[in-house]
Amino acid sequence: MNATSLQPLIFWLLLLVGIAAPLLFPDYSNQLAVLWLMVIFALTWDILGGQMGYNSLGNIFFFGAGMYIAAVVQIGLFYDVGMYTSAGRTTHIVFTHAQYFTGFVLGLAAAGIGSALLALIIGWIVFGLRGPYFAIGTLGVAVAAAELMASWEWVGAASGISLPVFPGEPEFQKLFFYLLLFALAFVLLVFLRWLYATNFGLAVNAIRDDEEKAEAMGLHTRRYKRTALVIAAFFLGIAGAMFGNMIGFIEPRDIAFPTTTFNIFMVLMVLLGGKGTLWGPVVGAVIFHVIKEVTWTYFLGWQFIALGLLIVIIVVYFQQGVVGWLMERYPERFGIRVAPKEKEEPTVRMEIHLAPHSEGAE
Repeated sequence: MNATSLQPLIFWLLLLVGIAAPLLFPDYSNQLAVLWLMVIFALTWDILGGQMGYNSLGNIFFFGAGMYIAAVVQIGLFYDVGMYTSAGRTTHIVFTHAQYFTGFVLGLAAAGIGSALLALIIGWIVFGLRGPYFAIGTLGVAVAAAELMASWEWVGAASGISLPVFPGEPEFQKLFFYLLLFALAFVLLVFLRWLYATNFGLAVNAIRDDEEKAEAMGLHTRRYKRTALVIAAFFLGIAGAMFGNMIGFIEPRDIAFPTTTFNIFMVLMVLLGGKGTLWGPVVGAVIFHVIKEVTWTYFLGWQFIALGLLIVIIVVYFQQGVVGWLMERYPERFGIRVAPKEKEEPTVRMEIHLAPHSEGAE
């Protein structure tokens, strides 16, 4: 039985583990919630970077955009946003249970749709670039967004925004946001499994292998590239809205648009697990998150040295990632057919024996 036939069982097992984890380890609910956030980061980055071959360094833009869009919707439905974020505000603002959950649901929807619309706009610009120019262009978008929000007083500028307080006990709050992030990651994984099995998966792989030939064959490559970016942005926007409410505070440079942490983690997790595979980003996210939590907990001050060493090890020894290495070593277990080696025909050795020349012979 290979990995392809086992996939339905793996999904059911993942669903069971995901639901049971916070019940078995209630003290680690926040860390487990962040694990599913890392899975979302890795899966969405791989849509462009792994499946399509466009290495983006600005996906974090959609995460932060979703965070701010949700915050503005949640607050703006009931209060003036500028007054709420004003540094001189003295009024104590309280959200009722109905106001909180109404704003939260509408904020999630607005975050996903708003981020997708932003992806459409940005896609018209950045997909005119390729290779390192595309990577630098997308990074520029994320950096510019962080600086813009850090100087925009209406949304709190560099001081950030405190989101409405969750109306429930702290333990219930942890479980609530854990289940939301897990559900989003699981839905994304199931959706991508279906998507990669359609013509869309074949098209983006063709773009990765040779975009010029794909265009020559009649593929509307721009359309597929924009669609891939919109899908990634939609899920990242919702994830940003969930995470912003989970921590209860938004700050532009280190929380909403952290180009030196979460943005780099996206790429690293996919490289660790295996680019262009369904399960590679998931495996890479789990391994990376465990290493990150261990080093941040027990080797504080050395965590970035450990991160740097991990990058070097991946680049030098595991360029295809963990799943890629396993697929290369055990292809039949992943449903990959390997052509049998042709048997070499035995070499026929011909020996010519010459009779010795007789002295008496003429």
